[in-house]
Amino acid sequence: MELLTIGAFAKASRLSPKALRLYDELGLLTPARVDPDTGYRRYAPGQLEQARLVAWLRRLGMPLARIRRVCAMDPGEAAGEIRAYWARVEADTAARRDLAAFLVDHLTGKDPAMSRTTAPLTLRYAALSNTGRVRPSNQDTAYAGSRLLAVADGYGTGGALAGAAAVDALRSLESETVPAGDLLGALEDALGRAEQAVHGVTSPGDDDADAGTTLTAMLWTGSQLALVHIGDSRVHLLRDGELFQITHDHTVVQSLIDEGRLTPEEAASHPQRSLLMRALGRGADSTPDLRLHDARAGDRYLLCSDGLSTVVPAEDVHRVLADTPGPEDAVRELVDLANASGGPDNVSCVVADVSAPA
Repeated sequence: MELLTIGAFAKASRLSPKALRLYDELGLLTPARVDPDTGYRRYAPGQLEQARLVAWLRRLGMPLARIRRVCAMDPGEAAGEIRAYWARVEADTAARRDLAAFLVDHLTGKDPAMSRTTAPLTLRYAALSNTGRVRPSNQDTAYAGSRLLAVADGYGTGGALAGAAAVDALRSLESETVPAGDLLGALEDALGRAEQAVHGVTSPGDDDADAGTTLTAMLWTGSQLALVHIGDSRVHLLRDGELFQITHDHTVVQSLIDEGRLTPEEAASHPQRSLLMRALGRGADSTPDLRLHDARAGDRYLLCSDGLSTVVPAEDVHRVLADTPGPEDAVRELVDLANASGGPDNVSCVVADVSAPA
């Protein structure tokens, strides 16, 4: 079999000689023969298919370490891995698209933090947190005030302190005057304070050093709600009779769903369904989701910990939110439903109704 020079192989595979040398060093595409005296590389024609696959995957933007895994798989597994990678790219792109839209609006003077209604809307709210029927103590924190709605779900031995500290750090937003164009910036700054507060109650070397918390909160402006979200607590919006989940869980199983490796039905019983990918805590990825939501009269928002969402079916949550008149009754009924389903976890709910001023 006649071997190809690196120049000929580069031309046939549409990879540069520089790239071929790099892939050789990484063990990704090893030459068929290397001259022991000159170090000159030669490749077999049969390696062209793998080289072309590497080139295509690089055009997709796939990292080299993942390309190495794909190249070691059989065709069926490789196809599944590429599908999973692209699903993650699309999810990340969607999140960046939201941020780009916000920045374009802001920089062109269409400030999304300004009211788009003729008159400020009003907010009615209620919060309730319950230990449940299995856990010995409550590590959740639920808060509802005139401007701030928040749910935190602590974990670890100091989880209750971590969750309470995170929410308490955000409560300064209730009294701060936030410039209209800096609503998300103010929320992100407050999140930094919340992270420091969590670190303050989870000192290295202590028994509670592995503690942390999720944090999902909304800041009310009179016409919009600015959202910050880390973890697997959720925000739902009931609008015109339909229920929408407007947060994305930061969990291992949700990432597997996003990548097409699990169905939602399989995720419900997955042994790692509570394993977080983002949280506030030492060593945790604390990257938040931040966005703005235009409010309408008649909207109803629900913030809840996973003690509700993992045990109460979505259709029952929908029914309660649609049929229960006041926020106080709604949070009580939702907590009761979680406990009636066994109450395996702490459960926290915040319900807020948006209405036009009288």
